[in-house]
Amino acid sequence: MNTLDCYKVDLKGISAGSEAFSWHVDDEFFSAVQGREITHGSLDVELEVRQRAEAYELTFHIEGEVAVTCDRCLASMYIPINADVQLKAKFGTEYDDDGEMVTVPYDEGIIDLAWHIYEMAALEIPIRHVHPEGQCVGESDAELWDGGQSERKEIDPRWDKLRKILDNNNK
Repeated sequence: MNTLDCYKVDLKGISAGSEAFSWHVDDEFFSAVQGREITHGSLDVELEVRQRAEAYELTFHIEGEVAVTCDRCLASMYIPINADVQLKAKFGTEYDDDGEMVTVPYDEGIIDLAWHIYEMAALEIPIRHVHPEGQCVGESDAELWDGGQSERKEIDPRWDKLRKILDNNNK
């Protein structure tokens, strides 16, 4: 059995009304999905599938944390994830995913949600990820936060005189 098989939902098997699913997503999941943004993490995924007239409404709640690389010190850090996402699905002749509606072939009737779960988590990661101030790893951490002020060499006195002229002109 494939590691990702448990993330397949048989839409034909959903009775009138709704049905709930839940999964715990961990490093094994991220390894099997083979995405580049997230390789480690721990997420709890809750899914409610509601059958509507011609379509299915899939409501996800994803909560936990994922590991990313700090943009400053390149050490691993954890980002909290807390997302509520809706996806719609319907039956059709061939598979199609336009971002808002997933068309599932009627003769199969099964939607594979593994990649959708991965994408939903990845979209919650901020563009810029850095440790909180003072928590970056490495010797350059102090320099990052004080702008290199601690080890600044003495300034050439000619620059000080020019700076005074500039300051006087700005008053």
